[in-house]
Amino acid sequence: MTDRRLLILDDDPQIGQTIQFIAEGVSLESIATQEPEEFFRLLTDWQPTHIALDLVMPQMDGVEVIAELAQRQCKAQIIITSGVGSRILDAAGRSAAEHGLNIIGVLSKPFSPSTLRTMLTSTETIKPAVHLPSALSRFKATIPELEEAIANQQLVMAYQPKIECATGKLSGFEALVRWDHPQHGIIMPDNFVPFAEENGLISGLTDAVLEQSLRWFTSFQRDREVGLSLGNAAVDMSAITLSINLSARSLHETELADRMARVCQHTGIDTRQVIFEVTETSAMEDPVISLDLLTRLRMKGFNLSIDDFGTGFSSMIQLVRLPFSEIKVDKSFVMNAMESKESRTVISSIVDLGQSLGLKVTAEGVENSNTLEFLMEQGCDLAQGYHIARPMWGENIVAWIKDRSA
Repeated sequence: MTDRRLLILDDDPQIGQTIQFIAEGVSLESIATQEPEEFFRLLTDWQPTHIALDLVMPQMDGVEVIAELAQRQCKAQIIITSGVGSRILDAAGRSAAEHGLNIIGVLSKPFSPSTLRTMLTSTETIKPAVHLPSALSRFKATIPELEEAIANQQLVMAYQPKIECATGKLSGFEALVRWDHPQHGIIMPDNFVPFAEENGLISGLTDAVLEQSLRWFTSFQRDREVGLSLGNAAVDMSAITLSINLSARSLHETELADRMARVCQHTGIDTRQVIFEVTETSAMEDPVISLDLLTRLRMKGFNLSIDDFGTGFSSMIQLVRLPFSEIKVDKSFVMNAMESKESRTVISSIVDLGQSLGLKVTAEGVENSNTLEFLMEQGCDLAQGYHIARPMWGENIVAWIKDRSA
């Protein structure tokens, strides 16, 4: 008896039998049923390792079944099938993934046996666009704690590399803040940046991030080992950039541009090497105020990136009005690019839009070589993500560069 078991829920017995036949060809024991009640009984008693689920069922539709599977914390690998159309099918797959289920694929009817066989032997799952809360999501900062963190250098920086899609060459880094809490250890920004925004501490936090990041960036550029590993004269170190996130609240600070320029002057960094990233939604909250500040930043030489592009509801007119130099494709599209035709279409459209406006386009969330190859084919300029490198401490950057150069 095999330890791989496929449970099929489909109201068409012929399709159920076909799936069974294909599954047995790749060494899966299988049972097909048309009844949701029997399906859930078998789920408990038989404990399948795989599930093939039809979306359109007369008694209990696939979305209801997905909700119940999530409620039962089902760990089986799931394939969703249907003839309803790719957009509905993809949406159901994303919904199931964001419920925490292990979705290994969506299959449009009629399907080819080879596609189903590939899914049944795959170990990859569709990743949710929205990350689940971490174990520290219950951590609640206090104002004195965060003030102390800013004053006593408890804020630490990780850096995630960005590369050119076409050549693989290092293009720059995104600076990502962490809180090294004396009791709780490393705390991610989602657990303290919104608190800083709400309690008037974001200005001090932003200044601390900029100063620490630029100090590291200065030493990085002067590090002889870096130059040797990158190929010395073959690399223009002045073309490597550092991206830093700006809070929506910072867009209301009239003195921000002057402060940022002074820090760059103090550390000896050319402002043209610094990219400030602002989210699409924050840039559009008050486009008049945003226009003033963003224009001043650009006048001082800074570059500007519109982050998470594609997730907001801004008009094209407002996008053109604001002086961005880069568009950053939201990672929810990039991470699902290989599973979703719609995501690929959105990425292609954003790349075309960016190039038509003379902007660089960066894709965030690249997690495999197939996605990177797709981005290259589309003409995307830059990429970052776990396939390239995870965020790392500054002292680990040289070793990462050496590994890539070896």
